[in-house]
Amino acid sequence: METESKRASGILMHISSLPNRYGIGSLGKEAYGFVDFLAKSHVKYWQILPLAQTGFGDSPYQSVCANSGNPYFIDLEGLKEDGLLDGEELESAVVPEEEVDYAALYESRYNLLRLAYARFDIKDKHFVKFIESGEFEDYALFMSLKSRYGGTFDAFPDAYKYKEHLAIFEFRRTVYKSDYCFWLFLQYIFRKQWLKLKQYANLKGVKIIGDLPLYVAYDSSDVWGRPELFALDEELKPVDVAGVPPDYFSQKGQLWGNPLYNWDAMKAENYDWWIKRMASAAKMYDVIRIDHFRGFDRYYAIPADSETAERGRWLPGPGLRFFEILKRRLGDVRIIAEDLGEIDAGVVKLRARTGYPGMKILQFAFDGKVSNLHLPANYDENCVVYTGTHDNDTCVGFIEKLDKQQYAALKKRLRASLAEEGVNYPLASVNDVAMGMVICAMASKADLAVIPLQDLLLLGGAARMNLPSSREGNWRFRIKEMPTRINSAVMRKMVKHFGR
Repeated sequence: METESKRASGILMHISSLPNRYGIGSLGKEAYGFVDFLAKSHVKYWQILPLAQTGFGDSPYQSVCANSGNPYFIDLEGLKEDGLLDGEELESAVVPEEEVDYAALYESRYNLLRLAYARFDIKDKHFVKFIESGEFEDYALFMSLKSRYGGTFDAFPDAYKYKEHLAIFEFRRTVYKSDYCFWLFLQYIFRKQWLKLKQYANLKGVKIIGDLPLYVAYDSSDVWGRPELFALDEELKPVDVAGVPPDYFSQKGQLWGNPLYNWDAMKAENYDWWIKRMASAAKMYDVIRIDHFRGFDRYYAIPADSETAERGRWLPGPGLRFFEILKRRLGDVRIIAEDLGEIDAGVVKLRARTGYPGMKILQFAFDGKVSNLHLPANYDENCVVYTGTHDNDTCVGFIEKLDKQQYAALKKRLRASLAEEGVNYPLASVNDVAMGMVICAMASKADLAVIPLQDLLLLGGAARMNLPSSREGNWRFRIKEMPTRINSAVMRKMVKHFGR
């Protein structure tokens, strides 16, 4: 990965995890404060999870619209400053600073945002220009239909389910001010606030690493708007769905349930849908992490009626041709390839030919095998090393789950890896070992080392962001206060010592 000084460091923390008074992290003053923390720590990258509006299950990887912004992240205090909320309305949104309660947010936040919308001038020239861009037309129609009919789009009346032109035209006219423009207002405000925050970060020397899921949700404006680009039957039901076979995250594999792409239809349009999606992401982020990169080489197709991911087949993806077209149309978009899971020679070859850096995870490194690709001794510079991802336990939580024999083995192997990097660090306690893993990542030859904030703060397993294949309790983690000057000093010292 090319960076100004080649070696660099980053912190992984999603917007939702920021502290504030309003139940979920936002694009408000705390986000700017976190940028200041990164800048003072000499950290060059802030990695986040997908910004998209969450749907059923609250996962940022299952969105009602792939390019959307999450309305929950809109800074309410900013709306008050713009005269769209009053003090009493703002106070009504105050909740205890605990984990994110998505059900409570769903019940209250949209009502508050509708109050702000009621005071907004929909004839504002900048908003009109935003509407006329057409980027969120399908989204606004889709959300307006869901507001009226509920359920998934395949339960809409047929004229709307199949997006019949005259029926949609009349529906838009009927709900233009009440719903259609409301959903566009949310995306307009989100985009405005986000780009202001991103500009602030960039001016402070901090770049944003965004996260682009390979697949989109079935119940989304993406699938509803262009069903011919997905592997659906005549009733718009998925034929096969996405997931991965059994691996180190799940013994029965992961059944994601996303519809698969009709890559032949995508190719016939010169991948225009994907190029537009990447162009939108390139405006929002400085670097794009493509989740499940391996799906561009081969992807796992699971029959739609399956209850687990154990029964599936591998099918060919679009391969290098897609990335050649991407480069020709968008130039050098900076990309990180998430190449975890079941990786074969085809994925390795594709990543090598694109030149994109792959990912290394230290929690996978110390199994005793000298050939382990996650072991720092086996890295080349063109990679990004993490202690763990949003799908892993925190390092403290990971270590605390080991038995005595596993714990002793981990310490021995970690000590050896640190020694190879010229580091002598005591591993006397669980916290020492967890910090040793952070130091090991920072010391490694990987061009970029990204540390989840939970690991810098040495938080336990309760701070885990997501447990794959579990449906409840995920995506809720929040910090109760901003990282301290001591946290900043620790990170700054490592950045200087390891030349990042």
